[in-house]
Amino acid sequence: MTPHRLGIVGLGVISAAYLETLAACSTLVVTAIADLDPDRAAAVARTLPAAHPMTVAELLASDDVDTVLNLTTPAAHVEIALGAINRGKPVYGEKPLAVTLSEGRSILAAATQAGVRVGSAPDTVLGTGIQTARAAIDDGLIGRPVAASAVMVTAGHELWHPHPDFYYREGGGPLFDMGPYYITALVHLLGPIRSVTGASSRPQDHRVIRTGPRAGESIPVSVDTHVTGVLEHVNGALSTITMSFDSTATVASPIEVHGTEGTLVVGDPNTFDGPTSLRRVNDVGFHLLDPLAGYVDGARGIGLLDQIRAPRRGIARANGELALHVLDVMESLQRAASQGRRVETSTDADRPDPVPLTPRSEWLAVQH
Repeated sequence: MTPHRLGIVGLGVISAAYLETLAACSTLVVTAIADLDPDRAAAVARTLPAAHPMTVAELLASDDVDTVLNLTTPAAHVEIALGAINRGKPVYGEKPLAVTLSEGRSILAAATQAGVRVGSAPDTVLGTGIQTARAAIDDGLIGRPVAASAVMVTAGHELWHPHPDFYYREGGGPLFDMGPYYITALVHLLGPIRSVTGASSRPQDHRVIRTGPRAGESIPVSVDTHVTGVLEHVNGALSTITMSFDSTATVASPIEVHGTEGTLVVGDPNTFDGPTSLRRVNDVGFHLLDPLAGYVDGARGIGLLDQIRAPRRGIARANGELALHVLDVMESLQRAASQGRRVETSTDADRPDPVPLTPRSEWLAVQH
C-alpha cells in the first residue's frame, strides 16, 4: 500500500509531539518540511528519511504532498490553510482554526468549493479520558445531564516559553489558547452551544519573559487574560467556564458534569487519558471508571490520522465544522464579555461520533 504523504508547515514546540506520533505510523510518511527558519527546516528534515526542506510555497504546490499539517502560530493559520486548499490538498491544523470567525468561515467555504477536508486540533478529546466520560453520559450513568464546569487557572506562558508573544496577541490569551480543549470537550460531552454570557479582565498590561535568550524582556498584552462565562447547550444543559493566565493554580477539577442521577469528574482535556470518576446518587464517594472508549495511549496527531481514514468511515471527528463552532463560541464569549449581554452563536456542529475503545496498534494503522 502506498503511504499517505504529509507535508508539515511550522516547526515550533508542538511539532515534536506530532513527529513522534507520525514516526510510529508505518503507512504515513513525511515528505516535506517548511518553516520560517530554513535552517530549522533542514535540520528536522535530516531526521526524517523521506523529508525534503522546502519553502512554504514549494510545499503547498508539491505533488509529493497528499495532506498539509499546519503547525504555524494562529495568525498564520488562515493563510496556510487556504494555500493548501486552493491547491486541492486537505489540511489539518493546530488550534484554533483561525483567529476570527470570518477567517474560519473562509477556510470552510474554500474547502467545500474545492471538495477537500479540513481538520483541526484539539484531538486530545479523542483519547480514553473524555471518551470514557462521554460513554458514561451516553449510557445514562448520570441520568439527564443538567450542568458542567470547566476550569483552567495557571500562570502565564512567559514562565516557560522563550517566545510567548503570540499568547498575548489576538488569537491568544487563555480563551483562544486553552479554551479549545475545554469547549471542544464540552461539545463532545453535552453537544453544541446555542448562546453564551460572560465577563473578562486584563490585570496586567505587560508580561516579563522568564526563560531563554529574551529573559527579562517585557512584552505587551493586548488580550484579556481572565475569562469566565456561561454556555447554554442546545440540549438545555448549562456549562460554566473559567480560563485564566492570572494566578498560579487551582484545586478545581478540570471538568465536572452533573446529572440528575450522578456526577462525573473528568481529567484534563489537554491530555488524552485523564482519569474519569463517577459518583451516583446513593454512592458514598467517587469511584474511578475503567476506560470505556477512546483511542488508547493517544498522542498528538490522532485527529489527523482519523481524518485520513475518514473517507472510509464518514466525517472525521476533529473536523472543521466543529472547530468553527468552537471558534464561534469563543468569539461570542469575548463579545458577550465586552458588551455585557447574552450572545447567540451563529454556527452549529454535530456532536462527533464517539470513539470505540481502540488499541494503539489499530489507530496507528492508517489506511486511505
